[in-house]
Amino acid sequence: MTQLITTDLVELDQNLGHSPEEVIRHLAGKVAATGRAAEVEGLFNDAFAREQKTATGIPGGIAIPHCRSAAVNEPTLAMARLSTKVDFGAKDGPADLIFFIAAPEGADQAHLKLLSKLARSLIKKDFTAALRAAGSREEIVELVDGALADKPAASAAAPAAATSGTAATKRIVAVTACPTGIAHTYMAADSLVAAAKEMGVDLQVETQGSSGAKPLDPAVIAAADAVIFAVDVDVRGKERFAGKPLISAPVKRGIDEPTKMVEEALAAAANPNARRVVASGSGAGDESASSAGGEHIGQKLKKALLTGVSYMIPFVAGGGLLIALGFLLGGYLITDFADTIVTTNNLFNLPTEYPDNAVGPLGAYLGAVLFKIGALSMGFLVPALAGYIAYGIADRPGIAPGFVAGAVAGFTGAGFLGGIVGGLLAGYVAYVIGQWEVPRWLRGLMPVVIIPLLASIVASGLMFLVLGGPIAAITTGLNSWLSGMTGASAVVLGIILGLMMCFDLGGPVNKVAYSFAVAGLGTATLTNQAPWQIMAAVMAAGMVPPLAMALATTLDKKRFSVTEQENGKAAWLLGASFISEGAIPFAAADPLRVIPASMLGGAITGAITMAAGVGSKAPHGGIFVFFAIDNFLMFAVAIAIGTVVTALSVLALKRWAVKSRVDTVEQVPVTV
Repeated sequence: MTQLITTDLVELDQNLGHSPEEVIRHLAGKVAATGRAAEVEGLFNDAFAREQKTATGIPGGIAIPHCRSAAVNEPTLAMARLSTKVDFGAKDGPADLIFFIAAPEGADQAHLKLLSKLARSLIKKDFTAALRAAGSREEIVELVDGALADKPAASAAAPAAATSGTAATKRIVAVTACPTGIAHTYMAADSLVAAAKEMGVDLQVETQGSSGAKPLDPAVIAAADAVIFAVDVDVRGKERFAGKPLISAPVKRGIDEPTKMVEEALAAAANPNARRVVASGSGAGDESASSAGGEHIGQKLKKALLTGVSYMIPFVAGGGLLIALGFLLGGYLITDFADTIVTTNNLFNLPTEYPDNAVGPLGAYLGAVLFKIGALSMGFLVPALAGYIAYGIADRPGIAPGFVAGAVAGFTGAGFLGGIVGGLLAGYVAYVIGQWEVPRWLRGLMPVVIIPLLASIVASGLMFLVLGGPIAAITTGLNSWLSGMTGASAVVLGIILGLMMCFDLGGPVNKVAYSFAVAGLGTATLTNQAPWQIMAAVMAAGMVPPLAMALATTLDKKRFSVTEQENGKAAWLLGASFISEGAIPFAAADPLRVIPASMLGGAITGAITMAAGVGSKAPHGGIFVFFAIDNFLMFAVAIAIGTVVTALSVLALKRWAVKSRVDTVEQVPVTV
């Protein structure tokens, strides 16, 4: 096994700059100078992108910037003792001891365990004191090698010894996890264990890091009074903790405020109304709420809406493409013939009456079948949206009342907006009913009978009696207004849709614009093509960000890390397929440059498609559904112009705009 640190990787009492960016760049240069990294820029970009997601400063004047990078050839540790402290975001002030951990993307478990062990050693005051007192680089290397050879003070992956044998001893279990899984995961674990030990609490931790995880003993979990999740990513196997009082926070809080988190867990254990980890399917509560009172209503609403849209898209994508194929084979008037053809004809009795532009009698029959299947699939749009919005709020007990409320919304003409309202109603009613205290003999019936029945009555009843009519009137008015948009007003709409599609690349704003477009497809006709034009503007604008990032990485590779260059190659296909999320890796690493540039190109593309009257009868597929796009040439031209504008804007911003430091304590995941 190669040595992780050498004297060539140590800087003592030097001024390496006044910002984390300067320090990280210098240390990345040292790693590359020793031949342990292929290039400086790729390693720096990956490390600094990680730094921007979560600041790596920890109490005690220490910072541990770290990353996995394709630029790294072998696991490496560089260390600097600064003469001028630099603020890495720790609550107690700037840092003078900087440890830069650079791991290859495919680092082996042995090296990862050593790097994790070092990170855990840094919370020991005697170790950091020795580092500050060391008089030479050789002494620093000796101290680090000694820390790597010794066992950590407290094993976070194995059960800790109880501090007391009395029945009064409080027992807490915890899970720590961070995106990289090298440093913060293990430091948070040891900080929590140390704080609990001082308080006389038996706390045992499961570290879900890169060097592997040893699950807590089920008996230990069963005996625990509360659970702590100090995580920036999803907890694996969290159903094991179902029913336990929960304290949840970003992993860095486990390092900065371990005592407070233990105190909050003890308070939750004594509070019968404390938020608890929820068993899947119970429909009661939210296992991811924070210790400060849980997610606020806006976060819960966003999560539920995104859940509904993500489950709705397969119905829409498949159904829309089938309708487009039906038009291709059966002609655009197949809508008038489809019902008659599929009910009276078959492969051995082909229709004699069919649209003039159909591909013969066989084409007419197959077109009618495809169109009908697609139309039936599209019929699930609103019920699926509502059903899975309710699922996002109340888990499985919310699905049935959500689907029913969505069906009522479709029946009353409330459409897409009614589906959202019905899904929210069904979900929250199911959630409330799920909180009821019922006799043991009735609990088994709650999620499969009682909750769906009562929630369907309440939510669908309100849709029929109170909300359906007004929402239907709003929907009709909105559709009429959009259908009448021409000229300059249509161009403005294209700009707005383009901005929305590129604002968060698959996030809630993007999904609102996309859902708005697909919801209108069912109302389009040859005399009302506005919904097709809106769909084209949305799809074209959504293709721009990944295509632009692919072009930018081709035009000027040195502005991007090795990982981003590889992502750029994949982004060509993702963009061509209308998968906006292909640009997310670039936006996550450099949001202040990538997102504004993407919005500029998306707005231009949306404006051009609307001005040219481009229409799309397919809700997805990008260039691969060319047969369903009217005026495909202008569709392609609009995308090309937007792609070039965004790519050149990104490169200009990377060259001339100064990147500001972004310190956050939470990492927000993005779903495709």
